[in-house]
Amino acid sequence: MQTLLLWMFYISTFYAFIPALVSRIFGFRVFRRGKSDQEYALTFDDGPDPVYTPQLLDLLKRFDAKATFFVVGMNAEKHPELLKRMHDEGHLIGIHNYVHKSNWLMRPVTVRRQITQTESVIRRVTGEGTTFYRPPWGIVNFFDISKNNGRRIVLWSSMFGDWKASIGAKQLAERMLKKLRGGEVMLLHDCGTTLGADAEAPQNMLIALEKLLRVAQKQQLRSVRVDTLFCRQSGNQSTVSSLSSTDWIKRTMVFGWLQYERLFHALFRLRPVSKDNTIFYYRRRIYHGPNINMENGRWLEKGDPIIELHFDNKMLFQLGTTAKSLVHLAIQLIRVVKRQLPDLTQRVVHDSGMKGVKAIYAVSMIHRGPEKLGFQIQELPQGLFKHVATVYLKLLFRIIHPSGSEQLSEKKEVMVPKLIVMPIDTLFERFQPGDSHRSDQVFEPIDQRNVVHTLNSEMTEEGEPMHTSIRASQTSDTGSSS
Repeated sequence: MQTLLLWMFYISTFYAFIPALVSRIFGFRVFRRGKSDQEYALTFDDGPDPVYTPQLLDLLKRFDAKATFFVVGMNAEKHPELLKRMHDEGHLIGIHNYVHKSNWLMRPVTVRRQITQTESVIRRVTGEGTTFYRPPWGIVNFFDISKNNGRRIVLWSSMFGDWKASIGAKQLAERMLKKLRGGEVMLLHDCGTTLGADAEAPQNMLIALEKLLRVAQKQQLRSVRVDTLFCRQSGNQSTVSSLSSTDWIKRTMVFGWLQYERLFHALFRLRPVSKDNTIFYYRRRIYHGPNINMENGRWLEKGDPIIELHFDNKMLFQLGTTAKSLVHLAIQLIRVVKRQLPDLTQRVVHDSGMKGVKAIYAVSMIHRGPEKLGFQIQELPQGLFKHVATVYLKLLFRIIHPSGSEQLSEKKEVMVPKLIVMPIDTLFERFQPGDSHRSDQVFEPIDQRNVVHTLNSEMTEEGEPMHTSIRASQTSDTGSSS
């Protein structure tokens, strides 16, 4: 049962939760808001509707306002004359799937089919395709943001609940006017036949929209298509405010990610190696990955008990923000890991639940660093897990490392996760305090000059020494279960 819950958590996390988090909160690979002082975007979902869409087009024409329509393919196929009119009157047409169904509930191939089918309808009627896409309810899945295939995913910066008739035109207009400003991407609906909507709700939207357009006209604000707003750059934002905004977003991203990590630790009962400033969390698991030849003829095989390590991303973020360079970061990381491996050894020795474990195991972005501590490095087998872990780690690296985006761009060919494994008796020999058989070199102080030389050599050979010890095993267990 725990294994089933674990896999359900992983699947929902990577297919749904993380993509929703990074797109809706952090704007990763989506367009949510433009940079303009005098232009904003009106966007309409779920149509075209034979009753309300013609009225909406008439209203927009009166005020010379341009808008973006994210059409449901099935509705567009039923009303090609409305689709043609949108195009002829200069509005942008985007895709809202062929049927109004959440991407969380469909396989990637089904989502692609929905998009392709809707674009075919648009192209057949207007003679032009489209690259703009808004998933129903703004819900993206893992494949939407990992492989957009040239699509530009458009969300919004403000929505008003206009799909409910109970709000009323007056209250709806008040909500809309509060958000009337340059750069805003407003979400509205010209059809009330989708799940959760009221059929007569668009009538209130039309009344409220007319009031908004009048006020916008007085304030010299202009409604433009999303593609127009997408290309605008505001010249009124100072460099200082831009940097402050970036810093705030970065801190928000880190906070959200660490909250998610706390939830994961609580759900699956991961234990810290040290009470204060731990670099490791651990738990006992049953190994279900490929057989691994560890050393001296010893094999890690399917069914063997292991200790699964998870690196603490809060400490990694703290190390990243204080490091003067990647080499400096690597030196700090080596010191912390080396200092806490004896603590892990003591935990294993005194924890009766860890008896019989054959190895310690993790998935990491470390390349050669762990080998100096007794770990062995193994390639991850090709497959879905390797792809998911790679995308996850790259995203995490962008968040926790100050120059993560730049490093990923420059060294993307070596930013791949690998298995790191250490036989349990090697851990005891090297790191158990008071063990006369351990290597004394393990506990010698680190010579920074030697470390720098080693890391620089590795940087030359591989393009990246030791980016950071980013935990990936929480993305999946490569088949591990308990």
